[in-house]
Amino acid sequence: MPPRVSFAFLGCLLLAGSLRAEETLAKFDAQIQPKHRRHWAFQPVRAVRVPGVEDAAWAKNPIDRFILARLEARGWKPNPPAPPASLLRRVSLDLTGLPPTPEVQDAYDRDRGPMKYERAVDRLLASPRHGERYARHWLDVVRYADTNGYERDADKPGAWRFRDYLIRSLDDDKPFDRLLLEHLAGDELPDADADSIVGTGFLRLGPWDDEPADPKVDRFDQLDDMLSATNEAFLGLTLACARCHDHKFEPLTALDYYRAVAIFQPLTRPAAGRDELDRPALPYARRAAFDEQGRRLDRLERTLKSGAMGITGRAGLSPSIELLRKEVIRTPRGYFMEERPPRPEVTHLLRRGRPESPGVAVPPGMPAVLVDRQPDFLAPDTHTTRRRLTLARWIARRDNPLTARVIVNRVWQWHFGEGLVRTPNDFGTRGERPTHPELLDWLAGWFVEQGWSLKALHRLIVTSSTYAMSKRLVADYAQEDPENRLLWRFPYRRLEAEAIRDGILFASGRLDETRFGHGVRPRIPKAALEGHSDPATAWKADPEALTSRRTVYVHVKRSLLVPLVEALDLCDTTRSSGRRLTTTVAPQALMLFNGEFANTQSAHLAARLRREAKSIDEQLAVAYRLLVCRPIREPERLAARRFYDRQEPGRALELTCRVLLNLNEFVYPD
Repeated sequence: MPPRVSFAFLGCLLLAGSLRAEETLAKFDAQIQPKHRRHWAFQPVRAVRVPGVEDAAWAKNPIDRFILARLEARGWKPNPPAPPASLLRRVSLDLTGLPPTPEVQDAYDRDRGPMKYERAVDRLLASPRHGERYARHWLDVVRYADTNGYERDADKPGAWRFRDYLIRSLDDDKPFDRLLLEHLAGDELPDADADSIVGTGFLRLGPWDDEPADPKVDRFDQLDDMLSATNEAFLGLTLACARCHDHKFEPLTALDYYRAVAIFQPLTRPAAGRDELDRPALPYARRAAFDEQGRRLDRLERTLKSGAMGITGRAGLSPSIELLRKEVIRTPRGYFMEERPPRPEVTHLLRRGRPESPGVAVPPGMPAVLVDRQPDFLAPDTHTTRRRLTLARWIARRDNPLTARVIVNRVWQWHFGEGLVRTPNDFGTRGERPTHPELLDWLAGWFVEQGWSLKALHRLIVTSSTYAMSKRLVADYAQEDPENRLLWRFPYRRLEAEAIRDGILFASGRLDETRFGHGVRPRIPKAALEGHSDPATAWKADPEALTSRRTVYVHVKRSLLVPLVEALDLCDTTRSSGRRLTTTVAPQALMLFNGEFANTQSAHLAARLRREAKSIDEQLAVAYRLLVCRPIREPERLAARRFYDRQEPGRALELTCRVLLNLNEFVYPD
């Protein structure tokens, strides 16, 4: 239930001189009453007892007991397990975004050990492909793109380093609470290093207007982007709705909003006019020395260029210049905001969100509904205010009621398509209640006890019987629970754009697994470029050999997405995306069947099949192993053979491959 005392009313009293600033702030906080704190998500995470079940043999781990208890209460039974080949493909696509190779399929089939599935899971979690898969999930949440958006949509210099940092962090199973600290305050940590500083690029990933009509409004738009992304990503709170007035539906006030603004107010964007700048990813204490190195190098190069010291002097300068150049080049760089002394400007409540109408001064703080008293903020040091570090540590506290719940819910959603809470960015009163509240709290508590290990959480989920169920439809259950909220079967869902594109490249044999570095630009159809405001320079495509990398490494231009990826429901990159929409529209089928990428890869797949098998029947068998990871069935072979026999001899295999790339089972795994 939202607060009742309006920001507009308090603003009028303030203008009339009826209230002192301290009284105004106290009035805001007084609106948060005990009833507002009784919302389930604002309550502490409970210590939950794992329920007993009748079919104890089915339950492999505590997750299964929570799921089965709800099913047994209705007299229902969970679906039987998926076939081994289907389960291997499911977990491979889920944990790495790529299917198992035929060699892995054969080895798995030969393995008769009792823990063969668990061993397969451990291999997948240890694979470098895992970080690439789950980095893309998190990039949705942190609104990642390589450009700024708006009309010019200029490149963000070195933004790809944040993507690479994230992939490495997930590969290394960096604890989530540490990842959180680095995202918000990696430069303020006592042990700050290049990685943690690059991690603060999270705050700078949003859109940026390099020619704002009103610079003051634009400044608050940037602050709004940072606080909105932070609250939605880590706390599941829609605090941005309180910019102009108290939140209409949540116990979040305008004061809460501007307290958050005060935390991010000291940050500045390194830029030279319309051009953004990256910066050396160095702790603040080392940046002055680096900047002096740069100035010295500049002076020496100017001296050398002018020839002012004569031939002999110039020869003596060359070694010094080369040493300095190497040192500067070796220094890691990143794309992030900076705090620059002196002390930041005072933050004010803005009446109706307008910068030209400042109200009472506001100190940094947390949403009042989540605290009994505001935490003590760290004292500033010589380089930063340390406000972000205070915020990050408060969010990462073990007793924060939201943080662990929000991230375990996201991980659950990434595995099952829907979270236990189906509004992953909104845990407020307008969000959905959890389908299994006890399981959510048990997972949140377990996750923290496991040291915030994401890989441990992935392993727990995918080794459950719940995850291993088949997708078989049970008509009676579907009639009563059409959305499968009780999880009586594994959900039926389409692969994401990245897994579809990467799977096609994998099958065709063209997948380039080179890791890290600048994003690549695949060829874009001329028609798509013509719709852009600057078609001549908007997108300079790289050679095909370079663009066959995994889709996580494809350049994300906000005003010009790769059409195939856009058609297959890439998220909105302008804000934090908790979950993607899954649409079924004609352009998807047209691109997968008639698009340039599909035609090119069909030809590559045909060439691969010719290399690996002689007869058409053998080639079809190999294709099925590559595309859907199982042997071809006789009716499928006959249908494919009939299609093949009706085509022109010279193109028959290419056309057949194009059909096989459009198998429903390829994009909707069993």
